[in-house]
Amino acid sequence: MNQFLAENLDNEKTLLLQKTLRSGQSIHYDGNVVVLGDVNPGAEIVAAGHIVVFGALRGVVHAGASGEAGATVTAFSLAPTQLRIASLITRPPDGAVVVFPEHPEIAKIKDGSVVIERFLPGSEKA
Repeated sequence: MNQFLAENLDNEKTLLLQKTLRSGQSIHYDGNVVVLGDVNPGAEIVAAGHIVVFGALRGVVHAGASGEAGATVTAFSLAPTQLRIASLITRPPDGAVVVFPEHPEIAKIKDGSVVIERFLPGSEKA
């Protein structure tokens, strides 16, 4: 596992889901959530901590739901219908064409806004 993920998920409550979340499924957890699969449109994850998706994230996610502004959302393909971190909410513009990147991405709060960046191991704390 990547050093950043290991440091942030170790010693904390983490729910591991080894399945794809389908439309209508909802996960609420008081800790981190790791999905080994996709999160399809219409599915929802709400976590007090970080959310990591080893697949395509196309549903609704809320990391840091208990107010943790340091929470992140990481996915191989980050294209959520809505993304929240702590109290900040973002979504793609109406009519936006979804382009799936060729690299994992991480969403986090930086300077009071949600930003999405290429996930580069070793550079997450910058």
